[in-house]
Amino acid sequence: MNKEAVKSEALPDEALGLGQQLCFAVYSAAHAFNRAYKPLLDRFGLTYPQYLVLLALWQQDAMTVKRIGEELGLDSGTLSPLLKRLEAAGYVRRLRDPADERQVIVSLTASGRNLKAEAFKILAEIGKASGCSLEEIGELRDALHRLAHRLGDSLQED
Repeated sequence: MNKEAVKSEALPDEALGLGQQLCFAVYSAAHAFNRAYKPLLDRFGLTYPQYLVLLALWQQDAMTVKRIGEELGLDSGTLSPLLKRLEAAGYVRRLRDPADERQVIVSLTASGRNLKAEAFKILAEIGKASGCSLEEIGELRDALHRLAHRLGDSLQED
């Protein structure tokens, strides 16, 4: 549905109901995911955002802080303390790029690489908790990616 279609429709009062809001459904689902991941990640002393950093590094090791931020949509002010805690836990190391001292390169340690095997177990547990088939999970994921892309595009138009 495009913007013009939404504007031209007469919306009933119940359209403002909390349960009718897409944003609240996404917000609620995000909180449910955080609650589901918490006990699974606690075993490793990880928070959900730290786990996301590890997911990015398992995909491509040795990334700059800037690149990790772009992948996750986080700024360096948010990432820096998170990366310090991951380093203190022994999962990553941070080194200045010798070619450009302004850049910090984050790479996995052996412990960080070994943790990847546990991630498959976490993924299976979350899949089980969702009650969704792999096909349903893929459809939901793709729909949310499309939604995020459209929302990002709409911000560019303003």
